Amino acid sequence: MRVFTTLPQEDLRKVGPAAQAIEAAGYTGVSTQENRHDPFLALAVAGVATRKIELHTGVAISFPRSPMVAANIGWDLAASTGGRFTLGLGSQIRAHNEKRFSVPWTAPAPRMREYIQAVRAIWAAWKGDGKLSYEGKHYRFTLMTPNFVPEAYDGPAPRIGLAAVGPFMLKVAAEESDGAKLHVFCTRKYLENKVMPILLEGLSKTGRAREKFEISGGGFVVTGRDDEAVQKLFDWVRYRVAFYGSTPAYWPVFEEHGLGDLGRKLNAMTKAGQWSEIAAEVSDDVVHLFAAVGRHDQIAKAIAARFGGLVDSISASANSSQPADLPPDLLQDLARIPTVYKPLP
Repeated sequence: MRVFTTLPQEDLRKVGPAAQAIEAAGYTGVSTQENRHDPFLALAVAGVATRKIELHTGVAISFPRSPMVAANIGWDLAASTGGRFTLGLGSQIRAHNEKRFSVPWTAPAPRMREYIQAVRAIWAAWKGDGKLSYEGKHYRFTLMTPNFVPEAYDGPAPRIGLAAVGPFMLKVAAEESDGAKLHVFCTRKYLENKVMPILLEGLSKTGRAREKFEISGGGFVVTGRDDEAVQKLFDWVRYRVAFYGSTPAYWPVFEEHGLGDLGRKLNAMTKAGQWSEIAAEVSDDVVHLFAAVGRHDQIAKAIAARFGGLVDSISASANSSQPADLPPDLLQDLARIPTVYKPLP
């Protein structure tokens, strides 16, 4: 099992020391989010401060940036870190695109398919594979003069991961990207019955091996050094399950477990402004559906049971700005959990 954690994005002066500590502890890598802060800046600092950990945006919001802009940033980060960078992309919802980023909205899955294809076409041109020529419904790239081609670097172009929740974006992830970054509002049963069939069908359609496709996330990890720390995080996850579960787009996960009425009740409560009361509606048993739970001395077994055989990498951070504190011996235990994905050495 591959284990990622987060960086303190709010202060770039903290990133280098934090990244070095994460690397020394034995984590696979770090990921950043595009919530309050830019997702690329912290990875640039972490990249030059470390030697081996992977660097992922988890995720960068696609549509506010031209694919050319994303390609440039991804190329520079990969070139300056020995190829350790993965460009994780996500579409975000319509309201955020139109009202927070002020960009036009169209059906996200077809547009994302072109976005990834365009980024790959740009990288291929920079790698010397021919003239840049990509023309789709949403994006058109046909001009690339030598003055704008970045310096070459050894190694392949960066990998691309795609955040996917619904069936259409899961299909795009399997057919166009190098890995699916799944939402935390997910259960093992939903993974087995709904997510995996779509991903495996997409990989089969494109003739790619599952061993080359990374599946990340798909649930929470609730752990700590003692029972008190575990309970504190457990209650935080209880609220997150209630928060996500109040949104109709996520109800198919509840429906898989016969919990449709819970989603509808949570939705009604949020519409009534009862945000502080929604967590109480989520039982311990429901939280356990969405999370691997246990102290540091228990969590490896719980992670194997919750994610094993399906997911290749997990995030050990519930707080997006606070790195996890898993001890090195636990990280070694987690690394021994078998996964399907086989990264290049």
